Amino acid sequence: MIVAIASGKGGTGKTTIAVNMALSLRKHKTVQLLDCDVEEPNAAIFLNPKFDAEEEISIPIPSVDNELCNLCGRCAEVCFFHAIAVLGNHVLTFPELCHGCGGCTLFCPTGAITEKPETIGTIATGYAQDISFVQGRLKPSSTATATLIKEVRRRAANLDAVLIDAPPGTSCPVVASVNKADFCLLVTEPTPFGLNDLVLAVDMVRALNIPLGVIINRSDENDDIIKEYCGKNDIPILMSIPFQRQYAAYYAQGIPLVEAAPEWEQAFQNLWDDIERRSR
Repeated sequence: MIVAIASGKGGTGKTTIAVNMALSLRKHKTVQLLDCDVEEPNAAIFLNPKFDAEEEISIPIPSVDNELCNLCGRCAEVCFFHAIAVLGNHVLTFPELCHGCGGCTLFCPTGAITEKPETIGTIATGYAQDISFVQGRLKPSSTATATLIKEVRRRAANLDAVLIDAPPGTSCPVVASVNKADFCLLVTEPTPFGLNDLVLAVDMVRALNIPLGVIINRSDENDDIIKEYCGKNDIPILMSIPFQRQYAAYYAQGIPLVEAAPEWEQAFQNLWDDIERRSR
């Protein structure tokens, strides 16, 4: 089972859900957590994994030999992301737009384009207690977020439970994280902003044809705006975590909820069982 934890906006509690579910399941199942929020990975703060390997991830960036180039423009035609352009007597490359597909090199009729590796980030692997842990970290100057996330996803193991901590939003990096998951948990908060971004996230997940459920974090007397939307759109609310100052204090200290309040461990185990039933 691959379960992605996502949301339409940042700060709703995706990492809280991913970390506490992993800790709750590890006694009964083989578990892996993939931190795909590569621009700001933070699951390691709560799990304190011991990393045993780290590798640089690079993509091939085009380099043009002007003496061989005949300015035919074929490279620009095949580049979907407009990372290469022919203007007058010049070929311009834009590495920050390149996705490393190699199309320009493949279709260049004169062999004027070669490739050089460009580092986009790192992937670290290790264990946090019994939990297999994979973390991607994007190079600050890189914009190849989705490409690095796909590399993290490639390291998913064949275990009982694979949890994906996705980045916030509904853009390409989130799609790369959530795509082909067996189920998606959307974490929201009972505010107008939370509802607005939940609607966008639901549309994204349904476009990917992935079963989904909602978790209300920081639940309070305003939950009705989320419940009304979910009721009208046949979306199950699978868990609510109340808005309590003590829970925020645990988070600020890097203490997982299930360690500070063990009664939540069974709640997360029940959540997983519910997800399994809905995925059959």
